[in-house]
Amino acid sequence: MRQPKPAAALVLDGVTAGYGGLTILRDISLRLLPGHMVTVVGPNGHGKSTLLKTISGMTQQSSGRIWIGEHEITSLPAHAIAGLGVAHIPQGDLLFPEMTVEENLLMGAYLTTEQAQIEQRFDEVYRLFPKLAGRRDQTASTLSGGERRMVGIGRGLMMGTQLLLIDEPSLGLAPLVIDQIYEAIGALKASGRSILLVEENPARVAELANEMHLLDDGHIIWSGPPDELLRRDELLATYLGG
Repeated sequence: MRQPKPAAALVLDGVTAGYGGLTILRDISLRLLPGHMVTVVGPNGHGKSTLLKTISGMTQQSSGRIWIGEHEITSLPAHAIAGLGVAHIPQGDLLFPEMTVEENLLMGAYLTTEQAQIEQRFDEVYRLFPKLAGRRDQTASTLSGGERRMVGIGRGLMMGTQLLLIDEPSLGLAPLVIDQIYEAIGALKASGRSILLVEENPARVAELANEMHLLDDGHIIWSGPPDELLRRDELLATYLGG
């Protein structure tokens, strides 16, 4: 009998994955409902970025299954997964430094040739990040770190996606800029996007996340509501340094 497909934006069931014979993730299972945000927290170097790369098809999994909506993507290549509306926004920004803001954003719209759709997506990005509208003709190499992060998120939105995989959006930014970035992520969640977000500091995302998973050494060792994790002083001290 055929297994019923999960009614969720994203499902991982027993996923194990790694690089070149080295196992990084071990038996990862999680579920992201439509319009929700799930956050994965944990120490650096313990598999958080690998998790997002595995979902987007950039890392080979050795066991387990993954669904995006009704589509099982377990064995699909990265370009096919992107074609299902999955935007992977990597750690850092990975912009093209000598291209303008608008040219970098346009690189995210490679799956469509409909000019009207592209213009609508530009409008959404500039509404979300008004500062970028005034810098659309400025080269990426001249932007601040926060502006570069905004372009990175905006490029993901140019795909027209409903599922965002966001890797440590606050990394290396000043507190005021972090607040601006997370205000934008909150607006994306309010618009109905489903978001799987990786972060080191659970307090930064506690108000936005519907659920948190604590990842250590490739295993999910705790799952639950964000406010509950923030009350678990022993877990915070052991795995997150405070």
